[in-house]
This record gives sequence, structure tokens and C-alpha cells, in this order.
Amino acid sequence: MKIYEYPDRKDWPAIVGRQKTGAPRQVKDIVSGILSDIREYGDAKVLEYVKRLDGFDTDTAGLRVPAEEIEAAAEKLDDGLKEAVRTAAGNIRRFHEAQKTEDVTVETMPGVICRQKNIPIDRVGLYIPGGTAPLFSTVLMLAVPASIAGCGKVILCTPAGPQGKVSPAILYAAHVCGITEIYKVGGAVAVGAMAYGTGTVPKVDKIFGPGNSFVTEAKQQVSQDCAIDMPAGPSEVMIMADESAVPAFVASDFLSQLEHGKDSQAILLSTSGQLADAVLRELELQYGNLKRKSIIDASILKSAAVLLSSEDEMAEFANYYAPEHLIIATRNYQDTVEKIRNAGSVFLGNYSTESAGDYASGTNHTLPTSGWAVSCSGVNLSAFMKKMTIQEISRSGLELLGPVIEKMAMAEGLDAHANAVRVRLER
Repeated sequence: MKIYEYPDRKDWPAIVGRQKTGAPRQVKDIVSGILSDIREYGDAKVLEYVKRLDGFDTDTAGLRVPAEEIEAAAEKLDDGLKEAVRTAAGNIRRFHEAQKTEDVTVETMPGVICRQKNIPIDRVGLYIPGGTAPLFSTVLMLAVPASIAGCGKVILCTPAGPQGKVSPAILYAAHVCGITEIYKVGGAVAVGAMAYGTGTVPKVDKIFGPGNSFVTEAKQQVSQDCAIDMPAGPSEVMIMADESAVPAFVASDFLSQLEHGKDSQAILLSTSGQLADAVLRELELQYGNLKRKSIIDASILKSAAVLLSSEDEMAEFANYYAPEHLIIATRNYQDTVEKIRNAGSVFLGNYSTESAGDYASGTNHTLPTSGWAVSCSGVNLSAFMKKMTIQEISRSGLELLGPVIEKMAMAEGLDAHANAVRVRLER
């Protein structure tokens, strides 16, 4: 991994090497074909793709996980893991329940009452990756706020593999969150099934959840017909560290992010060359004890350490990069965080590991990547809700407001709008 020493700002884009280029043409074409097939043929194509891609040969009845299988999942997990899942779910619930907002009622002028009402999205679909790393933690991150919001229908799709068995940890997490409708469908096929409905898999109004390049591309393509949580890309972390940081801690967060996937990225910003060198040595030491070496070998090639002149410059670089995860391990982290505008989730101090946010602190780990934090929030309670405005205008209120409306409508050349006021006042 290369160390860049005090680069000019014009060189920052080349250092991070991150561009919103979208999926390769081959991925786009494959996904487009899958979605077209599902939209036109429904269940028939879902079954065909599940057999071809996952090796799971079944009929439509076999796509849904039976209730008894969900309930039996707890027997396959050790008590320690079950307790951890329940603890994490409790923390996530407490944090997201605190995000509830009251409806708003305002009399903007006498006789003109405007309201804003919070309404849960009726039908949501959760996609949970289930390949090399079954992300049961993502079940908690998505199902808990959906439950708090009061969404009318929540379904979950996840790949089952050749044996047609969903990870017991995913099933248990779903059970803890009260999800009973789970389908053994993965990848772009699952996204298409939830976006368009297939006969067996119901159509939803919004799709949530992470995935590989095919899942991400599928979400982008269906977004014209079905809402999605956010644009997404490879996972990433940026760590701001000075001489007060602990090199072993920094290296551990680096590696924990790099094991996500071969296209993940970790960036270290530091004002201390000595700290950067110590982190590189720690990376080598800790790497030897890890299992996902082949993934880290690829993702570390996309990663870098950057020496900068001050904490202010580190904050400027962080705002430019807009990381999914930002760790600030500096002596003055409380001051520095106030300078951060663009980040999905921020972790302060030496002991706030990014793994806490991924699993159990209570914040949501479904976050904007690829620089989208400049304009997008991570998943939160409001992502599962919509806001509807309501207004009631009395006769006296229209007498006050009417001339304003008429004047504006006539200035725009929309005399029918003005007339809608006039006919009421004349009567």
C-alpha cells in the first residue's frame, strides 16, 4: 500500500481512484435481461434463474421459507449468538425509535391551516446477501426501523444455495424482528421479483439492502418503477489519525473494512509519518491471523495512506471523499467532527471501532458509498416513511389568501388557477 506525502489538492482524485462510472456494460446487459424476463414471465423465470444461478431446483411453493423452518432456526444457533442478536436488535430499536417525529400543524395565516403527516410506506422489500458472508446483521438494520415505522407488509429475499437452505442466523434475526415472509431468491433476480411482483413474490413499493455489482445495478435499473433506499457501491472507510492514535487499532479497522470485498477501499489520513509507518507494520502483523486473505490482497491495492499538514486539511480531504465510514482518531476529535459535512457514519476516538456501527451500537450500517454522502443520508426511520401534506382553508381564509393566489397565477399566465379562487369568492 502506497503512502502519499503532502499531495496537492489537484492530486486527490488520482489518489482515491474512485469514480461514479456505474457497472460495466456486461453487467448492465445481464441485469437488463434478467429484469426484462421477470417483468414479462414472473415466477417461471424466477424458478429458471434460481436453478441456473444458485443450483436450487424447486417449484413456486418451495420459494417461500416455511414458518416452521424460521422458528426452528434458533435451535441451530448457540445461545451466545442469539443473545448478541437480541442485544443488537434492542440497541438498534432504541436509536431508531428516538428518530420518531411528530406531525406538524400550522395556521400559516388566519383561516389557512397546513398539516404534515407521517405515513409509513405500505410495502417494503429487504434484500439480504447470503453468499460467502450471510449478513444477518443487515436484517436487523432494515427490519427494525421498518417495524417501528409501521410498514404494512415487509418481505425478505435472500439466496438459499444449492441445498435450498437459508442461513439459520438470517432466519433467526428475521424471527426476532417479526418477519414471517421470506423468499429463497437472490441477486438481481430478487430485486426484479420485488420490484415487479411475480405471482409468488409480491410487488413492493421500496427496496432496501446491499449487494454485489449485479444487485446494485438491478436496483438502479428498477428505480424508475420502484423506489430504492440509495445508490450504493463498494464498501469503504476513511481514518483520520494523528500521533495520539493507536496503530494497532487503526490497522484493525483498515482490515475489517477491506475484508468486505475485493473492491472495498480504506484510506488513512494522518499528520504523522511515524504513525503511518507504524500502521503499515501492524497491517502486516494482523493480516497473518485473518481468514479472508484473498479478498484483502485485492482490496488493499485500492487503498492508501496520505500524509497531510494539519487536522483541518484532513477534514477538507474527508469532505471531498465523502466516505461511507469515517473514523476520527485524533486528539481533538470533538472539534474536528464539527468540520465534517460529508460522511455516512462517523466514529470518534480510539475505541469507537467501525465494527460497532456494523453490528450493535444502534446506528444503521446501510450507508451511502462512492461519494454519495455529499447528498444522501444512510438508512434511518424516515426512509421507511413518507410525509403527506394536508390543508384546510376557510372562506375567511380564502378571502385573505385569494388575492395573493390570483396575482401570482395571472403573472404566470395561468388564468384557470386564478379563476378557481375567483369563482369561490364570488359565490
